[in-house]
Order: sequence, then structure tokens, then C-alpha cells
Amino acid sequence: MDKIKVVKHGVLMEKTDSNFENEGVLNPGTTKAYDGYHLLYRAVSKGNHSSIGYCKLTDPLNIAHRAQEPVMVPEMNFEQQGLEDPRLVEIEDVFYITYTGFDGVNALGALATSNDLKVFERKGVIVPQINYIEFNALTVTKTSLNEKYSRYNSNGNFTEKLGKKVYMWDKNVVLFPRKINNQFYFLHRIKPDIQIASVTNWTDLTVEYWHNYFLNLDQYIVLSPKYTHEISYIGGGCPPIETDIGWLIIYHAVHDTINGYVYSACAALLDIAEPQKEIARLPYVLFEPDLDWELEGVVNNVCFPTGTLLLNDTLYIYYGAADEKIACASVSLKSLLEELLLNKIL
Repeated sequence: MDKIKVVKHGVLMEKTDSNFENEGVLNPGTTKAYDGYHLLYRAVSKGNHSSIGYCKLTDPLNIAHRAQEPVMVPEMNFEQQGLEDPRLVEIEDVFYITYTGFDGVNALGALATSNDLKVFERKGVIVPQINYIEFNALTVTKTSLNEKYSRYNSNGNFTEKLGKKVYMWDKNVVLFPRKINNQFYFLHRIKPDIQIASVTNWTDLTVEYWHNYFLNLDQYIVLSPKYTHEISYIGGGCPPIETDIGWLIIYHAVHDTINGYVYSACAALLDIAEPQKEIARLPYVLFEPDLDWELEGVVNNVCFPTGTLLLNDTLYIYYGAADEKIACASVSLKSLLEELLLNKIL
């Protein structure tokens, strides 16, 4: 099988001597707006404390301006040790930034909005704040669920750690770039699958909403591990890209090997009108760690895609390399879609 051609353009950004990013830069959100291309990225300082940095590109591969200070720093209790892995979309002239808030114990998906990518308004945690015991109790009757749910989401049944309540980790929140049937749709990840959720208003994400959601969790699983390269677990990557044949999803897949976990970038298609339905999926990785700066870093063997920019037919994919650098790869959108259609779900 001939794999689709992917061009790796190398490292776009590295850590600097600035205190807020002297340990690494990684996992950027991207958008085209105003007079250029914009990146919000995870910046890591010593002690594994993360904030959100900003840079502007003149074109997909060249930096015009890089802020010397973070644009978002920890302010809320749920993010007191870091804001991680921002994803960025623009919906109806408002920028929506989803990120993981880390308080030293819990990693939970959160939301912020902005009108100008300069001032940000926190909306708070939007994933369920539920402990592992409650999660397992609500989903125990779902015999169709992958057995890995109980393995990944037991956590020793602890309910408190370091003086904080222990919640089930729910990360990789990725918004669709427009409303569907007048609702916000988003992907999120409770290991080992990728799930989908939708709401008319963000205030609809109540305790009752999530209670009913977990009672029917099997209905909300949109992608599950299928191939060897994703056998451990998968998670959301870049915001979905709307095409004539479906929502293009660039996601990450994880495979446990004798050398540890390997994180790769993968591709799938979801139905435009009913995005919970998978249409097609590449049976092989789109790209994987094979260069020095992907194979060795803070975390070895990592290509972690989080943002894209589309220029004519060229899809630029931005990713964290070994949890230390930001890199970029590109692929022909037309060729990728044609290849996906050769691998439709029957």
C-alpha cells in the first residue's frame, strides 16, 4: 500500500531563555484571521508549569512576531499549575480556545473566548467533574464499552489527593469550527476512545447532562482504537476541517512499544450532518516520529497534532515534537481525501 505523501518542514519554534518557556514549547492552536496566521501555544517553564504563548506568522512557515510574555497565565484554581495544549477555532466572529487546565492533580478540558486574541474570558471547565468511582458506576452496565475504560479510569479509586478532589481526566477538547443544527459540537477524550458532545448553550453542561451522557456513553463514542498504531488509545488533535465529503479529523494515536509509548498523527472522516458517524479512516499513520527532534526530547517518540492551516490545496499540520518543540508537516488535501475515500467504513 502506497502511503500518502507527507512533507515534514522541520522545527518552527523552540524554547527560549524567557522564564515562561525555558523548558519547552509545544502543541499549538492555529487560525487565519485579520492580516495573518496566528498560533497560541503551550509554553512550559521549569517545574512543569504551563502558560499560553502567542506568535504571528507571515505565512505558514515563517514567524513575523513572537510575544515575549504569555497571553494567558494561570488564574483559576483548576489551572493553577498550568494551561496546556490550546486548540483554536473561530465561530461567528468569536475565537474559542479550548485547553487543559491542570491543578497538579486533575487535568480537565476548559474553555475561553476572545474577540481579538489579546483579551481572553474564561468560561471554566466544560468537561464533567466526576470521580472515577462515579464514572464506573454510571457506565458499569455498558457491556459494549471497551474493557480498557475500567483499566484507564480506575485510578485506584482515590477520591482525594494532595488535599484536592480527584476527578477523572478528560482532555483533548476540540471544537468543530461552526455550529451544527444550531449547536456547539466538540470532541473530548476519556481513554481509550474519542467521544463527541453537543450543546446549544455552554450552561447546558450540567451535572444532570453528564449523568445522562454517561448512562448512554456508547452512543457518544465517535472513534475507537482499531489499528496497531492506535491500539493503546487515541485522542483528539486538530479542530475538524469541513470538506465536501465530510469533516476531516487529524487525531493522535498511541501505541505502547518496548521503547515506550509512540504518538503519531492520523486521519479520519466524519459525516457532515451527523458528525458522530465515522465515514473513513486511514489504516496507517499519516506521520509518526522518525526524526531526531521527534524521537528524543522531554517525552520521546511524540508527534502530537493540534492545529492546521489550509493554503490552496496544501494542508499544514502543526504538532508538538517530543513535547519540546513545535514542528510543521504538510499534505495535499485533495490527495488525503482521495486516500480516505479508498478506506471507507463499510
